[in-house]
Amino acid sequence: MNRIRQLFGIKYPIIQGGMVWCSGWELASAVSNSGGLGLIGSGSMYSDVLREHIIKCKKATNMPFGVNLPILYANIDEHIKVIIEEEVKIVFTSAGNPKIYTSKLQDHGIKVVHVIANKKFAIKCVEAGVDAIVAEGFEAGGHNGIEELTTMCLIPLISKEVDLPIIAAGGISSGNSMLAAFSLGAEGIQMGSRFVASNECSAHINFKNKIIDADDTETELTLKELTAVRLMKNDFFYQIKDASSKNASVIELKKILGKGRAKMGMFEGDLKNGELEIGQVSALLDDILPVSEIMSQIILEYEEAVLRINKFKI
Repeated sequence: MNRIRQLFGIKYPIIQGGMVWCSGWELASAVSNSGGLGLIGSGSMYSDVLREHIIKCKKATNMPFGVNLPILYANIDEHIKVIIEEEVKIVFTSAGNPKIYTSKLQDHGIKVVHVIANKKFAIKCVEAGVDAIVAEGFEAGGHNGIEELTTMCLIPLISKEVDLPIIAAGGISSGNSMLAAFSLGAEGIQMGSRFVASNECSAHINFKNKIIDADDTETELTLKELTAVRLMKNDFFYQIKDASSKNASVIELKKILGKGRAKMGMFEGDLKNGELEIGQVSALLDDILPVSEIMSQIILEYEEAVLRINKFKI
């Protein structure tokens, strides 16, 4: 039995990334209704907004869903209170030490999964007692590990080190890449960028269209001085890159970043001045589809890939 399917009670070991400004109740419920695990991205929500999304998600699906919880979020204690009160059963934590909140959440019957980008934090996950790990290569969009470990290197490295179920993330958008991740030791996949380019995603249509028009050089990991993040190249990106090349201080970079950049870009559709977080795999995406079609496509591709690989003999 696949441990990820068993852990969450889902049909397919496919998880939707809990992305800021992109992962509301509509996307999460659509993924869950299609047999995967949808996640509400709480990092861009106030606690009352998170509660509203959880309540709406419960009404939209009878299937399991969860909440993505960035540990560095300023109001995390309020978020945890809402999650416990609304009886959410699955939480994916990220951007911090998994030891801080894992046991508290598990004491309320919540399954806890933590996102990591290197071996050191995978070991911390074991020590913290998490239920599973998301091993995310630096191909992924959004906030990322500064070590620049690729998914293809990270998954076998972590699977050799720990016995926890591993969910592969970063550069995955198809059944082919799902099979590749499984062959390296993962038991599930997490996709962000592919689900941004969906009808149910709350991202602005300008951002979605920008994604499906992207080429292979469209994104780059930047802002390592603050918190590393993979961004699409636009006026804001080049402003940051120019400042970094001139050895701008952290204070100067924070001033350029300002507040609300991610909302401006991904949610409001300002493609010049906004922060556009997306993965390298955007270069492979060429359509905006309903979630149900994306899920069906992934499973069909996976099954075809298995049959194709079975024909190879060495």
